[in-house]
Amino acid sequence: GYKVEKAVITVPAYFNDSQRQATKDAGKIAGLDVLRIINEPTAAALAYGLDKKKDEKVAVFDLGGGTYDISVLELYDVEGSRQFEVKSTNGDTHLGGDDFDQRVIDWLVTEFKRDQAIDLSKDPMALQRLKEAGEKAKMELSTTQTTDINLPFITADQSGPKHLNYSLTRAKFEQLV
Repeated sequence: GYKVEKAVITVPAYFNDSQRQATKDAGKIAGLDVLRIINEPTAAALAYGLDKKKDEKVAVFDLGGGTYDISVLELYDVEGSRQFEVKSTNGDTHLGGDDFDQRVIDWLVTEFKRDQAIDLSKDPMALQRLKEAGEKAKMELSTTQTTDINLPFITADQSGPKHLNYSLTRAKFEQLV
């Protein structure tokens, strides 16, 4: 390898000026010459448009675990050099993949309560298993139309252990979120 001395650092689009400055300061403390701080969606747009030759406007959507951002950039040439201008950035700092996971968890809790008359929302261990299963199901539905959520021994009552087994379709997931 080689020593890195200069850096362009990306930050979430919702970072305010003090958070950006703190990030820049951290880079300097680490011994870097911080050339620029840019939004993550801006970085994605640049990666998309730097090799393009035509002038265009690009919208970049960034759906993270807990945030949703959009940036609109204009890409153009100035004397053979590719330039960009961020026209607008906005988003929601309380919307993201975690919210989608929670909708799946809520659905599983409701279905299980209807079928078994047991409220899993009061059981921290069961909720953790539901969280992991909900996230996995969400990811699987990116590439398939249906997925099975199977959690044996999710809980027990006086009659014995209870198992959770439901199929979640992409259509149902889209309805939930």
